[in-house]
Formats: sequence, C-alpha cells, structure tokens
Amino acid sequence: MTNFTPREIVSELDRYIIGQNRAKRAVAVALRNRWRRQQVSDELRDEITPKNIILIGPTGVGKTEIARRLARLAQAPFVKVEASKFTEVGYVGRDVESMVRDLVEAAIVLVREEETAKVRLKAEEQAEDKLLDLLLPGERHNAASGESDNATRDKLRRLLRLGELDERFVELETQEAAIPAMQVMTPPGAEDMGLNLKEMFGNLFPKKTRRRRLRVREARELLIAEQAEKLLDTDQIQTLARQRCEQSGMIFIDEIDKVASREQGQGPEISREGVQRDILPIVEGSTVNTKYGPVKTDHILFIAAGAFHVAKPSDLIPELQGRFPIRVELDSLGEAEFVQILTEPRNALLRQYQALLATEGIALHFSADAIAEMARIAAQVNARTENIGARRLHTIIEKLLEQISFDAPELPDKELHIDAALVRARLDDIVADEDLARFIL
Repeated sequence: MTNFTPREIVSELDRYIIGQNRAKRAVAVALRNRWRRQQVSDELRDEITPKNIILIGPTGVGKTEIARRLARLAQAPFVKVEASKFTEVGYVGRDVESMVRDLVEAAIVLVREEETAKVRLKAEEQAEDKLLDLLLPGERHNAASGESDNATRDKLRRLLRLGELDERFVELETQEAAIPAMQVMTPPGAEDMGLNLKEMFGNLFPKKTRRRRLRVREARELLIAEQAEKLLDTDQIQTLARQRCEQSGMIFIDEIDKVASREQGQGPEISREGVQRDILPIVEGSTVNTKYGPVKTDHILFIAAGAFHVAKPSDLIPELQGRFPIRVELDSLGEAEFVQILTEPRNALLRQYQALLATEGIALHFSADAIAEMARIAAQVNARTENIGARRLHTIIEKLLEQISFDAPELPDKELHIDAALVRARLDDIVADEDLARFIL
C-alpha cells in the first residue's frame, strides 16, 4: 500500500472530484489507518478493525467516484457491488458471499499483473530467442558454421531490438483448449461450482495446436505472454492474492438504502431485512470459502453508499448500523460546482469531448459564458425534475453537440467556438417545455 498522508490523499482526490471535502477527509483517514495498522505490533494488529463508512447523498455527487479513486490510490483489490441485486439465502438472486469471491478475483488479477511485471524482462529474453529460432529455421551449430551462424543470429537480434523486423512474417504454433461451449446452471450461492466444472471439463479435453502466420511484433507479444505465464507460480499468486484481499481489500456497497426496511411489514420488507442479516456476518468478520481457499473478512474495508431519499440510515438493522461507525453526508451540487466539474478535473467533461472531436481534426473551444450557461441549465433542470447531480451535464453536452458530432467528418470549418448564444439556441426550447425537458434532459 502506498504511504500517502491524509492531506496527500485528499489532494489527489481533488484532481478528479469537485467539493465533498468531508467525504474526502473521512476516506483519507480510513486509508491512512490501513497503513498505520501495518506498522503496529503483531499482537495488537489483529485487534484493530477497519472503521467502515456510509456515504449519504443524492445520485451524481461523487460517492462512487470517491471509492473508485481511493482504490486506485491504495493499489488494493476493490469491487463495487449493488446491494439491490442481493437476495436473502434461499431466494433467486446473488448470494452476499459472492462479493468476497469477486474481491478475490480482483486480487488475483492485481497480483498476477505485478508478478508478470517482475518476470517480464526474463520473458522478453526467452521470447526473443524463440523468435530468432523462427527467423533462422534449420539453424545448425557445428565446428565449420558455428561462428557464422552466431554472427547472423547476433545481427538479427540487433535488428529485432531496433524494430526493423517488425513487419516480417513468421509462423507461430499456438495452443488452444478444445472446450465445447456449455452453460452450467447452478443454484444461487454456488456460482463457483459452475466455474470449477468448466475448469474440470476443460482439463479433460486435449490441447490442440494450430499454426498462425503473424507479423513479428504480434508474435513477440504472444511469446512474451506465453513465457511469462510459464515463469509464474500460480500457488504463490493465489496465496498473495488472498493475503492482499484480507489485509487491504475494499468492498464498495452501493444502493445500501434499497435494502433498508422502511417500516415493519411483510413481503419485500422482510426480504430486505433478510439481505441485511446476510450482509452482517460478512461485515462483522467471517470466513468465506472461495475457489482459491478460505478468505477472512475481518480486516476488509467496507464503504456503503446510498441516497436515502425514502429510507434513513436508522432504518437499517441496529447490528449493521453499528458496523458502519463513520457516516458522511455529501453535499448537493449547484451551478458553481458544475462550472468546476466542466473545467477543472484532469478528466473534465469538456476536455473529453474536445479530445473526441480532435480525432476528426476539429478544434472545439468553449467560451466562459457558454460554460456558465451549461451549468445554469443543468442546475435549473435538476431543480425542476429529478436531481441526478453531475450526470445531468453529460445529457446537456450530448444534446448540445449532437449535430456537431454527427457532421464532424464533413465539416469544412475545423475550428468551432461554442458561446452562450449557441447553448441557448440549442437547449432553451427544450428547457422551456417542462414535459419535454423531463423526457430529453
């Protein structure tokens, strides 16, 4: 885990997320506490449990983005799940333990990438030797010709490293498993059974090989991947992934308010409470069996989020509330925040659209008054219809640039300036008609 201070974490989040300082500070402290726990003595380390967080706020204010950016900063296994997709044990739907299995899969991918990077240099050398064998078929080393063959091989090696042989073709023998297409139906909560059956049947069928004619640059990448796979220790990867999952894994449970019981009753309300009771042992700390071995959830950080328009955090069962001691309310976004979102972040929306149209050779410019007008319209539509936060900006810009995007390849003028008058001309009629704005924007 990266050794970021809370201030550095907030600063990094500021590059992508506008506002929400309270939420950023809360997650920054939670992430720093994970590093602090690793520095504590062994006997006390296991006693320190993560302080799980509930983010409360309307849609489109940055809840998911905060969690996603946090996981990238931590270089930790991370999964996002929707609480509304889970059902109580015994009903059709996803079993809550599947979130932990998904986290282990994410950890496997993360560790495999790291281990592959460690052996890449050796894999490149081996792939290079195999390529030279393909480029020099029938090479023979004997007393008479050994020196000349070595000289030819060294010359080809230099050309290969300089990229001068990239367009030459070679014939490469590749392996592929002859697994017939099949669909394995499994009961809820037994998703791993289907995966294991597929793997078992896959091992029964022999590998078949076929020769492919490829350019050297394509064959090189295939050979590097093949050699790297041979150098990896699968058991070690699985062990490291389980450890990473247990010590620094993060699970983001979105739409947690959708499983809150709003009142005592029957039917759906009982089912929602059943989902909460199934989630409870996972958050409290339990052992989940996965295809890679048992995983303890005691030190996994859980971040839950919900709009809580209808339900309240207090509508969750008391035991689950107690497992999320940190609650942060996110602010609604207004006109000023929309202006910042359009221009300031590294992945700002206007920069994205400018880059897309630049592929057609078009230079797109937005005046300050055009940006202010887009922000005003977005805030106005949010106030009059459903408030979907910053997501409204996507709809506004798409509608504004619809004709330009369609005509882009044929436009004679490759430099376009968007001002407030054009924004109003494209959007005012829709905004004025409330029913149409509700349907389109």
